[in-house]
Amino acid sequence: MRALITGVTGQDGSYLAEQLAADGVEVYGLIRGQRNPKAGWIKALVPSLTLIEGDLLDQSSLQRALVQAQPDVVYNLGALTFVGMSWDQPTLMTEVTGLGALRMLEAIRAVNPAIRFVQASSSEQFGSSPAPQNELTPFRPRSPYGVAKLFAHHVTVNYRESYGIHASTAIMFNHESPRRGEEFVTQKVAKAAKRIAAGSGEAIRFGNVTPRRDWGWAPDYMRALPLIAAAEPDDFVLATGESHSVLELIGEALRAAGVREAPNVVVGDPEFNRPADVACLQGDARKAQYLLGWTPTVRFEEIVRRLVEAA
Repeated sequence: MRALITGVTGQDGSYLAEQLAADGVEVYGLIRGQRNPKAGWIKALVPSLTLIEGDLLDQSSLQRALVQAQPDVVYNLGALTFVGMSWDQPTLMTEVTGLGALRMLEAIRAVNPAIRFVQASSSEQFGSSPAPQNELTPFRPRSPYGVAKLFAHHVTVNYRESYGIHASTAIMFNHESPRRGEEFVTQKVAKAAKRIAAGSGEAIRFGNVTPRRDWGWAPDYMRALPLIAAAEPDDFVLATGESHSVLELIGEALRAAGVREAPNVVVGDPEFNRPADVACLQGDARKAQYLLGWTPTVRFEEIVRRLVEAA
């Protein structure tokens, strides 16, 4: 078995590469740039990984990568994943996160239509649709990121239906780990809680602490992707089925850090307000449980504890 992972140096790509390599899969990773600063890190993490230069913005490089790797499966995890930046750079977000999936599907169609394709879709596609959300819930994204992910999702389904490509989507709700970027709310809160516990006396600044999210453990979600690749092509929600507010996240992080009394920790700050926000994302993953045998193993409190310990 041979697999090609886009976004291999990201949180998800690195966990998936580790898992596949441990399972005896010959793993290739698409990497941008001749001197990518993460190349050494990912090679040290997965020594058997073969890196191939390529870019989701460059159609020809994707076709060359497929010819070189000759993969049985392509896992498209490459994207710009921070929702906040999508309002500042909406065109770039769409080119990479949305059209990148289309370019890879076109490359598969040109090189070898028998290659299986798994697209990393996002709960942000659901946007304002009421929770809980499942595979039949209408998509109503509220950010350029959500719109770009929705395009990638729909084009994956379209290529499955139009060309018979074995193309599936994993509609993943928020999933975290110590490898998550520092710009994400879970890392921001975990690191701040650790500093407050050490006596920094700071306040955690937020614009809105009421949004609720379904937070899972990233390695759990990567465990599902090979199951999706092996199943009949379809769309699968991956989620824990629980939702917690940002305010709950802050409280749990402070408890995990050993902070018992922290008055005025949360300060409303308009700097962090977004043009539009999503009130509640909470997934219903019963389809994945029934058809794939997949269930998450790490729950909210343990996830937060692990993040704070690693901060």
